[in-house]
Amino acid sequence: MPVPFNSRKVYYRSPFGAVEQGTQIHLRILLPRDLYTQKAELCVKYDYDYNWMFTTLYWCGTFDDDTEIWECDFTPDRIGLYWYSFKMETVQGLKYLVPSDAYRISSIENFPGRSWQITCYKKGFETPRWPVGGVMYQIFPDRFNFSGEEKDIKRTDYQRNTDWYALPQWQPNEHGEITNSDFFMGDLKGITQKLDYLENLGVSCIYLNPVNEAYSNHRYDTGDYSHIDPILGTEEDFKTLCAEAKKRGIHIINDGVFSHTGSDSVYFNRSGRYGDGGAYRDQSSPYFSWYKFNWWPDNYNSWWGFYTLPEVNETDPAFNEYINGKDGIIRKWMRCGNSGWRLDVADELPDEFMENLRKSVKEENPEAFIVGEVWEDASNKESYGARRRFLLGEQLDSVMNYVFRNAILDYCRGQDARYVMDTIMSVVENYPPPVIRVLMNSLSTHDTERALTVIAGEPLNGRDRQWQANTRLSDEQRRRGIKLLKVAVAMQYTLPGFPCVYYGDEAGMEGYRDPFNRCCYPWGRENQELISWHRELGNLRKSCSALWNGDFINIYARDRYLAYIRRDKDTSLLCSFNASDSENVIDPPPGYAHSTPLLGTRLENGKLHIPPYGCAFLLIENLSNR
Repeated sequence: MPVPFNSRKVYYRSPFGAVEQGTQIHLRILLPRDLYTQKAELCVKYDYDYNWMFTTLYWCGTFDDDTEIWECDFTPDRIGLYWYSFKMETVQGLKYLVPSDAYRISSIENFPGRSWQITCYKKGFETPRWPVGGVMYQIFPDRFNFSGEEKDIKRTDYQRNTDWYALPQWQPNEHGEITNSDFFMGDLKGITQKLDYLENLGVSCIYLNPVNEAYSNHRYDTGDYSHIDPILGTEEDFKTLCAEAKKRGIHIINDGVFSHTGSDSVYFNRSGRYGDGGAYRDQSSPYFSWYKFNWWPDNYNSWWGFYTLPEVNETDPAFNEYINGKDGIIRKWMRCGNSGWRLDVADELPDEFMENLRKSVKEENPEAFIVGEVWEDASNKESYGARRRFLLGEQLDSVMNYVFRNAILDYCRGQDARYVMDTIMSVVENYPPPVIRVLMNSLSTHDTERALTVIAGEPLNGRDRQWQANTRLSDEQRRRGIKLLKVAVAMQYTLPGFPCVYYGDEAGMEGYRDPFNRCCYPWGRENQELISWHRELGNLRKSCSALWNGDFINIYARDRYLAYIRRDKDTSLLCSFNASDSENVIDPPPGYAHSTPLLGTRLENGKLHIPPYGCAFLLIENLSNR
């Protein structure tokens, strides 16, 4: 019996995936003839409507002796989500065609249940062209590179780490507090000094963790949005970094931390560092309306209960003007040379604020890039008591793709490839194509364990900082982990989107949670095998147009083996992966027997050899001439 409906195959649903507003979708279902279906209906509910809409399907002949075909068209005309399933009147009574639990393939049930999702995005929605085909690189500024230039630092409430290769300070102080006040003195000039290395790695975009004045080493406790932190350098240093990067075809994007400020800031000023002003000290302060005081001054809303991070009311007109106005913070740093923004905790920013921010960014530079921190499927995420509209064309261009990250790392740790492919396909199905091509695909970030540790190390399982500080990969774990990390990176670079390398992952850095995932880049102690692998994959992304905006085709996923094709009008790239400890020898798909093997792939006597803990790539070029 054929599958009744599969939302991920164009035979059943065309076009596949998210659609632009006003796009006609053709739907086809296959029903058993022995149901003697008298009527079939498409059942659709727009996300914000109470009632369902019903569209009649028409009988269109037989598929085989036991199966008949029913079809209809549906055109979503409002941006947002639509949920759909099918209802049939049969000789056995009402039946419902719904997604089944097993990797979203459909089943015919006696009762309505789950539904499929259609994402409808704004007509004319486009994302920047420059990220396509490139590589992003995330830098935690204090830990990447110190230029050697000593700064005239006025503050004394910080600790300087003089051993570049030491662990960051991880123990609480005498008051039991983690202050994040130890610095390795990495700076903007240090990043500029390493631009040739990054260019050679294939990097086309640098994402900087916060660089504005602040008093912790992570700088998410903003002290002054309008100034560069003196430990990092000056505004001129930032302009120079942007200009020198641009000469090499590298864009810079900043971290926008707009859900909260630091309590130790010119705006709040709890500690009095900035004199007598600030909302904490003066109710007539121009910043007072930014914050929510329950009882002034000591009882105020703060981010996740951290008193050092007072929450901002992002819809306050004064705050919005300060950040998004004609001469606001967004435009200031864009005029200094940046090419866009990564928005911290985007799912905690109101829609109104993000829409205002987008207008500000795109008016300044239509090709600027806006990416948001969202950890779940951003197409159907709920927060603030409502469905979020991140990817519908009025807010973000992209999100940090933790969904892909988890799928890739789970695959390398032993998860069945079917589950991994289903997770990947859920994003490809739910996200708008303009977003998919620029998805920020990371394996590690400053908020997660290092990918190498996740793949090869002992699971953290809630262990304390003492254990994390003392635990390293064994030689055997590291050897196996390097092989599997190469598999993970190959997936990261060939899946739809914009791969983002967390500084040092390409050098073999390991580490559990903050601060152990934020150690200094190991200059002079790098794993050269991994660096070469990243460089080769970066060159592949530059040269293979199928990886820029090509279709994603699921070829095979079972047990420890996974394969897909990326294809556009000119090129077709087969990507095959083996996360098992034995070689996998397969027949390549039709058309690939005489293709070009890449990156050390063995294609011998018509057989494709995929090594244990390895991958293989076959390229077909000049498709348009065939």
